[in-house]
Amino acid sequence: MGKIFCLMGKSSSGKDTIFKELKDDRDLNLKPIISYTTRPKRVSETQGIEYFFIAKDKLDELEKDNKVIEKRVYHTVHGDWYYCTINDGQIDLDRNDYLLITTLESYKSLRDYYGNDKVHPLYVDIEDGIRLERALQREKKQANPNYNELCRRFLADNKDFSEENLSNLSINKSYVNEDLYECINTIKKDILNLI
Repeated sequence: MGKIFCLMGKSSSGKDTIFKELKDDRDLNLKPIISYTTRPKRVSETQGIEYFFIAKDKLDELEKDNKVIEKRVYHTVHGDWYYCTINDGQIDLDRNDYLLITTLESYKSLRDYYGNDKVHPLYVDIEDGIRLERALQREKKQANPNYNELCRRFLADNKDFSEENLSNLSINKSYVNEDLYECINTIKKDILNLI
């Protein structure tokens, strides 16, 4: 029976880089689950790679068709942005193991939907100063940098990924991303032990 590995962490903790490395690792053979979002696509992103970028009315249609496994909303300075996992045929636990980037809220919903034995957390952590520097460098590369949203997200992540919230979901292990390849290798070893 396949497993779903939920890669989580605060913004700019290195999740995207770690995701790409784990996804491309032939020893793991993890299939990516691509989430959906209504937020605007960043300059460096590609439709169907990081996310499926959809309009809110399309999300409403998917909800009416009972295709939404989990959904969350972020009240940003530009309005509400939705992120969700859709039952679109991507997940077949009889055939594959999967990897996706997600949030604590989404992890809980996926765990409730598929079961504790099939959904596993991979929480990536990093010192806040390094994280803030990374976020700032990434934002500077955007066509229209949005520093207000960067600040909102930074502060929201500290609340969302509080020790209490992690503990409430029995997430007691973190992968510190000070040395990227050491972090990736530790995660890989843990995944191999579970599959």
